[in-house]
Amino acid sequence: MSYLKFDKNLLINLEQSLPKEMLRTNQAGAYHCTTIVGCNTRKQHGLLVVPVEELGHRSHVLLSTLDETVIQHGAPFNLGIHRYKGGIYSPNGHKYIREFDCESMPRMTYRVGGVILTKEKVFISGENRLLIRYTLVDAHSPTTLQFRPFLAFRDVNELCMANDRLNTAVQPCDNGVSSCMYDKYPTLYMQFSRKPEWVYDPHWYNGIEYVKDLERGVPYTEDLWVPGYFSVPIKKGESIIFSAGVSEVKPRSLSRLFTAEMSTRTARTSFFNCLKNSAKQFYLREGENEYMLSGYPWGTILARNTFMSLPGNTLAIGHRDDFERIMSTAFKALGNFMDTGEIDRRIHGIDLPDIPLWAVWAIQQYAKTEGDEAARDKYLGDLRRIIDYILDNRHPSLHVDQMTGLLTTYGEDKPVSWMYSMLNGRPVIPRTGMLVEFNAMWYNALMFAAHLSEDDATLSDDHDRWIAQAEKMKKPFVDTFLNDYGYLYDYVNGPYADPSVRPNMAIAIGLDYSPLDRRQRKGVLDVITRELLTPKGLRTLSPKSYGYRPFYLGSPEERELAMHQGPARPWLIGFYADAYFKVFGLGAVSYIDRMLIGFEEEMSQGCIGSLSQLYDGNPPFAGRGAISHATNVAEVLRTLRVIKRFNTAVNTHP
Repeated sequence: MSYLKFDKNLLINLEQSLPKEMLRTNQAGAYHCTTIVGCNTRKQHGLLVVPVEELGHRSHVLLSTLDETVIQHGAPFNLGIHRYKGGIYSPNGHKYIREFDCESMPRMTYRVGGVILTKEKVFISGENRLLIRYTLVDAHSPTTLQFRPFLAFRDVNELCMANDRLNTAVQPCDNGVSSCMYDKYPTLYMQFSRKPEWVYDPHWYNGIEYVKDLERGVPYTEDLWVPGYFSVPIKKGESIIFSAGVSEVKPRSLSRLFTAEMSTRTARTSFFNCLKNSAKQFYLREGENEYMLSGYPWGTILARNTFMSLPGNTLAIGHRDDFERIMSTAFKALGNFMDTGEIDRRIHGIDLPDIPLWAVWAIQQYAKTEGDEAARDKYLGDLRRIIDYILDNRHPSLHVDQMTGLLTTYGEDKPVSWMYSMLNGRPVIPRTGMLVEFNAMWYNALMFAAHLSEDDATLSDDHDRWIAQAEKMKKPFVDTFLNDYGYLYDYVNGPYADPSVRPNMAIAIGLDYSPLDRRQRKGVLDVITRELLTPKGLRTLSPKSYGYRPFYLGSPEERELAMHQGPARPWLIGFYADAYFKVFGLGAVSYIDRMLIGFEEEMSQGCIGSLSQLYDGNPPFAGRGAISHATNVAEVLRTLRVIKRFNTAVNTHP
């Protein structure tokens, strides 16, 4: 039985089926995303969405959807579904779906009278090409399939309106046609494994609505261009493959391409396998460089998210080579910034003050997975370079206080941490001065660097200096952040200590090296458990703190206000679990394992097989924001690996 399978009863109920989305990518920036019934509900949905280098690498929807029609005895049965103005759905092709299965690839089964038709989709890795295989499983009379392509040729965050500027020409190609609606766009090639009949019948389809955008309070109606339709007769037991790509393909190769791509797939037969597949979707290869995307459908390459998600999305699933390649690309950008102050064009936010600290943390996870010797050989030089860079106060937004050894930063005008929401040009949460996770990560970085260098005689002076610097800040950290209520202030700026109960202290107590002793860690952990823990991660603010807004809903302004004021973040569970293991040891295994049940439930919700960007802080903890988020997938995977390591230790040493 498939881990991700939905039956007719759910599929024909749009209230249940439309919130469920599916995503496929090619690890080269292109993706396919829609709902499990094929109805696009947000402007970022599309059958083929590709980055266009000539337009700034931004993603663009070329082919929005492909409507299939089954024709028997001259009677058409349209399998497509769109929402039009006024909430009208037409055609109602979802009523013919009998099953949706997503084990190895998205597979839909339709039944129209005596016709049983399956539809299977696969993305070609590293190539901007989507293949769809149609198989006529059963039919009692001659059957013809018609295919009507809906074209957009627009940025994923914009909408298409009917206009007379488009290029309406359609050019023939091998077993299909090609089209390019506007200048600077790539040509879209639509081809079949066998020769179809092409009927040029151009129309604008006006007033298509995207209900998710309507809910978000942003523009939600567009017009799509349909230049005509394909017609292909099909026999019982026969398969036809459709290809949508930005280059022409030999039709005879489509079956081989489809089969070869299928053989590389990891079946989504478990919680871990679902997340493993999701993790690999964030990889982005561009020539010799490899990156980590922050999420879908509107994610970009962010420096912080790269280092935060890198260990979980690579090392936790056995992809050491990908870790090293992505780290090489990211550190090249970070090193260039440290040397010249130049900001990288592809990796955004490389100049933010916590980026060097997250880079150290990523190297530390590499050492824990691959061993100290491997980390020492590969990254000790980079680690030393970061530590010296911070100690020398060369970062424009990070300063080491000479008296206390604590780090200070300025975040009143521009967000400097992962709590980055802004409204009217100002941070919603103006975290400034001494930030708790910055300083905990700084202490951890110093101690980790000292640990990694302790057997290197050439670095003995550095080792002693780093140890001394860590010891210098240990007591000031405790005196500055630990309050009489047993938790850590979120940030301290001069005489002001922010009393908000926030999850940044989970990062502070979850690190391998902490200025806090075990008793102090446990006290902080107790507060986090009581006030921040949910089945979907840690809340960004305690319900007892001022300004708590648990629901990420409403207008863009309302959502921006709420983003870090209550909704839960799954990635924080990684640090919470780390802290729990440090306090309770092996006794934490069953507890943390039970906690992950809340995430396993999400595999059949939202973007099936993945985790959303954030979840409401109050029941029912609905998923919001980006439908698949790299840091969330990564930290749940890393936590699963930690549990496995503890279980292995128990079984090895009974």
